[in-house]
Amino acid sequence: MSGHNKWSKIKHKKAASDAAKGRLFTKHAAVIAMESRKASGNVASAGLAAAIERAKADSMPKENIERAIAKGRGTDGAAMTEVLFETFGPGGVAMLITAVTDNNNRTSQEVKHILSKAGYPLGAPGSAVWAFVKSGTGTYTPTMPMGLSDEDGEALGNLIEVLEEQADVQEIFTTADSSDHETN
Repeated sequence: MSGHNKWSKIKHKKAASDAAKGRLFTKHAAVIAMESRKASGNVASAGLAAAIERAKADSMPKENIERAIAKGRGTDGAAMTEVLFETFGPGGVAMLITAVTDNNNRTSQEVKHILSKAGYPLGAPGSAVWAFVKSGTGTYTPTMPMGLSDEDGEALGNLIEVLEEQADVQEIFTTADSSDHETN
């Protein structure tokens, strides 16, 4: 009987791993499609080339990458757009959530639902972005990082985990001091 239990554990672990990999590939595909649309399918463009390299680094299959490029290049496909959501989370930490979506209304409602379920409202544009500086590579760096209590740090980690499970969410930036709690 112990062999059955061992196989069962392996099977569940593999299923969880495959689901996580699937979510990651979906996120890469959305970014590749968006960059492909911007570059009219030119794989030599800097943005598209960088998106492809990130996908390859995560072992995304070549066929999936090619399909995402074709989706972005196609005129009949839905346009992928990047959106930015702002909020204040546990301990008053400012949060920026970037997403790539073909349906802004759906994604907005899903992010708003996740935040409201955790007790945080979706902020208005400009409400939290002021607490960050955007680099040339699109990374947001907090202007004044803030420390969090262990309780707030754990709540922030849980909130980030739930947000990252949403298929369209790409990155989450916070003003939490990274030496206290890893956030992105």
